[in-house]
Parts: sequence; structure tokens; C-alpha cells
Amino acid sequence: MGRVRRIARRSFLIGSAAVVGGVAFGVWQVSRPVENPLRPERGATLNPFVIVDGDGVTVIAPRAEMGQGIHTTLAALVAEELDVEMSDLRVLHGPPAQAYYNSALLRGELRYHPEGLGGWRRVMADALGAGSRVLRLQVTGGSTSTLDGYVRMRTAGATAREALKEAAAQAHGLPRDRLATDRGHVILPDGTRIPYGDLAEAAAAVEVPEVALRPASEWRLLGRSQPRVDAVAKSTGTARYAIDVRLPGMRFATVRMCPHPRGGMARFDAARAEAMSGVDKVIDLGTGIAVVAHTTWQAMEAARAVEITWTPGPGPQTTADAFAEIEAAFDTRRNARPRDDGDVDAALEGADALSVEYRVPFLHHTTMEPMGAAALFDPAAGDGPHLTLWSGNQAPILHRDKAAEAVDLPPEAVTLHTPMMGGGFGRRAEFDFTVLAARVAQAAPGTPVQVTWSREEDMRHGFYRPGAIARMRGAVTDGRVEAFDAKVAAPSVMRQSSRRFSGFAPPGPDRAHLEGIADQPYGFASCRVEGYLCETALPVGFWRAVGNSFNGFFHECFVDELAHAAGADPLAFRLAHLDDAPSRAVLEAVAEMSDWTGATPDGIGRGVAITRSFGTPVAQVVEVADDGGGVRITRAWVACDVGRALDPAIIAQQMEGGLIQGLSAAAYEEITFDDGQVVQGNFPDYTPMRLPQGPRVAVRILESGGHMGGAGEPATPPAMPALANAVFDLTGRRLRELPLARHIRFAV
Repeated sequence: MGRVRRIARRSFLIGSAAVVGGVAFGVWQVSRPVENPLRPERGATLNPFVIVDGDGVTVIAPRAEMGQGIHTTLAALVAEELDVEMSDLRVLHGPPAQAYYNSALLRGELRYHPEGLGGWRRVMADALGAGSRVLRLQVTGGSTSTLDGYVRMRTAGATAREALKEAAAQAHGLPRDRLATDRGHVILPDGTRIPYGDLAEAAAAVEVPEVALRPASEWRLLGRSQPRVDAVAKSTGTARYAIDVRLPGMRFATVRMCPHPRGGMARFDAARAEAMSGVDKVIDLGTGIAVVAHTTWQAMEAARAVEITWTPGPGPQTTADAFAEIEAAFDTRRNARPRDDGDVDAALEGADALSVEYRVPFLHHTTMEPMGAAALFDPAAGDGPHLTLWSGNQAPILHRDKAAEAVDLPPEAVTLHTPMMGGGFGRRAEFDFTVLAARVAQAAPGTPVQVTWSREEDMRHGFYRPGAIARMRGAVTDGRVEAFDAKVAAPSVMRQSSRRFSGFAPPGPDRAHLEGIADQPYGFASCRVEGYLCETALPVGFWRAVGNSFNGFFHECFVDELAHAAGADPLAFRLAHLDDAPSRAVLEAVAEMSDWTGATPDGIGRGVAITRSFGTPVAQVVEVADDGGGVRITRAWVACDVGRALDPAIIAQQMEGGLIQGLSAAAYEEITFDDGQVVQGNFPDYTPMRLPQGPRVAVRILESGGHMGGAGEPATPPAMPALANAVFDLTGRRLRELPLARHIRFAV
């Protein structure tokens, strides 16, 4: 945020009164303005999102860039209304501040354009958005960033544009409606072009006018693919992540924590490590140690040399024990029954019912950039000790406040910078790595420290996608599903994460636990869905698509089995039961794209799946082939309906990435436990899909309008069942447990 702190006097920030409030009577306005977090040394500030000065326009992004392209889309939303070129914009991530709350995070499935909401939906959306502000949920997650920014960022740009026009109008004695804007200039009636920067100081004193947003028919940027604002930096190696931070006098550190989840450290002997070349100190962290040295490699070598006696944790000793905990939940721990349509028991009684069980493993996030952060604890700052952090994170307020608490400072004594991230997938919403960096820096006061976790520490101290078990029963008559009965058991991500984040777990039904199975767009005659929660000492957390990631597998594999039991084509069977027009449309589209006929030649298998998550239905067809060396995933077709596609290229990229992560999880990935520890430590034993193993992918984006769906996560859930269904089509084996590589060989 260095540039934000050096805003020139001829600068202004536009429109907090119009941008960061709630919605009432169809107009975004303020009920209680939030504080502007930006504090320039000179000049006036009116808004947290748009800076205009003599150097041009800077967009302050409220959401984090993790590779998903959101900084480009947020910048385009501003540029569309502000009349500037994308190439003339700079984008910075906002600091921890309530102004950057995620207004869409709590809305759930109310994923509609705010101007298109009506009746109770508008009331609920407003209330939930206000809840995010009160709770200061500055969070990137839930595939909500575009929905959150869709109106707010355009309003920021439009308000800035009109304030600039008003400043020019007053200076030249003209009515504002006679002026125009074009590519960073206000245009007078005689054609005179005034750069925005020349009007900044005057615009700061202008009363912010009410603005109307441009209709989609007038858009010139939105709806079209834009060059990524981070493309050049990432392509040339000049992009800076937390792991790249370098400061004068910097030291480098790593951590070694107890390998037993929730275990501890009885004693340690650091004598050998402290005698090693380049080592400055070994720090006692209570449940582990940190080593500070002149280089990261020296720190990691020394950490391995520390002799430590660990104390076991209370968790399960083996993978079998972990799944025994989950299985036991079916007996006593029912949490929710969100669906109980018709009479499932009566429909199953006397029917030729299908009864099966599915299992999915615990999963790690495996971000390309391992966990870590840079930190500087200054004990003699002007008004007392101050902590500065550079941490790629998905929740800046949470990370700042938890770090402050860890080093006994008030939050205002902590500065947190959020650089780009080498992957997040939910892992960087957790604050553990930021807190550890703060504690290491406090133990080395006055010295900037770069803390980098080894891949082994990263993998063995994750917050895993939980393992889960589903027990499914169903019956079909004359090609129709008469009964669909699903029971799902797993540890609760929502309850565990809530305890970590806020100290308490929300009571009542756990909606995230059953997302992807209780909310799918099928019209079954009788449908019952129940959720069972197990308590475990194993740490679980948000992983791409959360509950949808395992429930999509359960649901769509079972629908495939029901289709097979009915003797029906699996794609036609789905179409016959879908009661949602966008979902039908994407399934019809993927059938056309893949030339689906329901028949495949020998040596080829195809599987289909459709899920609706984060407001976006996604249908996929996956093709596999037996190439003699194993099963190879050869092709995949993806069709999605995001409602309105603001940047088709970025959406397609997210569909491809989500598909690949889903295929990788289905085929190869799992976290297992032995002796109370995570077995996997690095990529030789935790094996994501490699580039040569990936399929050729085709994506089609549909736009039905009327809703704003997410893009970052919805392609992951259908990939897992589509692959399993393709393997069934190829081999005749119905595999109900992931990863599939436990049971079949995939080609290298």
C-alpha cells in the first residue's frame, strides 16, 4: 500500500457515501458510512476504492488476487463507468478495513443482480449484506467477489466520473450534463480535453452526485475478455508474493511444529542447530520451534537438527480410525434434515431399492506457494511497538487482529500488506501462518524476518477438506426416480472454522455440510437429505467448493447409478428430471459440444455430471481411454451459466482450473494418517495431476441473465463424478471411493 500513502495533493477518492452503504428503494446509499481506511499524507479522500491523481487512476481492490483474475474484473467494473482504458489503471489490494467487507458472502443462493432483486429477496440480500459489514467480513471466498463488486465498483467509477465532470463544469461555468468523458479526460463542448488528474483537487470539494449506472447495452469493456492486469508481471517474473519480500537486514526463518494434530512439545535440545553456520537463534513456540538464520536453507537444515520430544494429540491414530469417527456419527449425531419431500419410506418399501455407500478422503490444498509471511516487529516505533506484516491472505482483518493478539498489540499497531498469492483455495483464510510469522518477528525485534514453511510442514499442518461418507438409497419406476434418500456424515468445516475465527460455533443446522446435495435442481417424487456431524481433533477447513466438493460426487454418482438401474441414457435421464431452465440448458449444451450419443466405442468411456453451486450450474462430460498403460483422461467438455459473463476469458480459465482440480482430487489425491500423524509430506507421496495427464478442455459459457453466479469453484464438484462415471463406462466397475487410483491405474 506504499503508493496509497503517497497520494499527491491533487488527488481524491470518490464516493464512499454511494459505494459502501446498503441498498434501499433500489438505490445504493449509506445508512451509516464506514470509515475510509486510506490515509494519504496530503490531499482529500472520499472513498476506499478509486484514487485519481496526477499519475492517473488507481483501483483499490477489496478482494485478494490468488490467480483467479479478480483484480482484472474489479478494475474493468470501475473502468467501464469511469471512462478509462484498462491499460491506464493500476490495481492495489486494500488494507484491513471494514470498508472492504464482502457484501455477498452471507447471501447464499440469493445470487441475483441487486437491481433485479424484488420483494423478500431484496430484503434478505440487504440484511445479509449489512451483516457482513457488521461482522467486518473482509473475505475472499465463496465465489462471491464478482457479485460483491458488481454494483459497488461500478458505482465507485460512475461517482468519480460525475464528480470530475461537476468540477470541470463549475470551473467553466457550464452545466454538468453538457460535458462528456473519454479515456481519462473530461470533454468540454468545444472539444477541450481536461485530464482527470488536473481536476482532482477541485473534485475533492464537490458534493458527490447521485449517479445512474450504464446499461449493459452501452458497455464497451464488460462482457468482453480483457488483458489480465497481472499478466505482464507474472510473465516476466516481476510479480511479488509474500515469499518474495526482501528488506535491508532481513533474516530468514522456518518452523517445525508438532506432527500430531493438536499435540504438543515436551522438550527440545537446540544445541546442535545453534552451532550450525548462519543460524541466529532457535525460538520456542510452545508447540514447536522456529529457526532464524541468514538463508532459508540454513534455517530448514537447522530446524531438522533440533532434537524434539513430541506429545501426542487427541486425534485418531490411523485413517481407519478417522473414518470410524465419521461412521459413528450416523448413529447419534444427526444435525439437519433440509429436505423431506414426499414420502421416501413409503416409496422405498416394496420397491427394488438401490442402496450404496460412497467415501471420499481428506484433501490438502497444495498451493504452489507454501505457507509463510514476512514480518517486522519494531519495539521502538513512534507511539510504541509496531508490527508490519506481508502475508498473502484471504481475510485481512482476521489475520491482522489475530496477529495483534498474538504479540499483545492493539490492531491499530499492526500494518498488514496483502500481496498476490500463489494459490489459496481456502487455505489462506486460516491465520496460523501469519500469526507464527508475527511471533517469530517479536522474538527477533528490529529485524525483518521472512518465514517460509517447508513443503512438509505445509502439508502436515493443513486444514483439510474433510473425509466424508454418504449412504444413499433410491428407487426408480418407469424411468422416473420415485425415492431419493441421502445421509451424509463428516466433520463440520463451518463449526471448526468458526471456533478458530471467532471462538464459538454457530448452533443449528450446518448448511455448508449439505450444500451440493440438498439444493440440486432435480425434481424427484420423494427426496430426503440428512446431515450427520462428527467431532474430530483433525483440523478441517474450507477447500475449493467446500461441501459441494464431496456432495457433488455423492449426488451425481448416485444419479448415474439410478439411470443405469432404469436402463436409461445417463444424460437423457438427468434432463428428464431437471426442473431448472439454466441447468437444463448447460446439460443440453455439453451434450451438443461432446456429440453425446450415449454409446462409446471399445476402449473409450464417457461420463456426465451436472451440479449447481455458488449460483452457477455446470455440466461436464469427461472422456477416458485405455491406452495400454492405464486409463488416460483424454477430453473434457464444460458448459456453465454464470448469468452474466463480465469477462469470458477469465470465466473460462476458472472453469478449466476448477475442472482440473476436481479431476486431480478424484483420481489421485488423499491425506492419510498413521501413528497419529499425516503420512504425506511432499509431492512424491501426495500426487496432484501432472500437466501431461490433463485432458483437452472445451468450455462454453451461457448467459441466462437474472442472476450473478460464481466462477472460481463451481467447476470442481461435477468433475469428480463425471470422471468416476466415465471409468464405469469404460470398465464396467462402479467405484464408490476416492481417489480412483486406489482401484485402477492411470496412465502417466
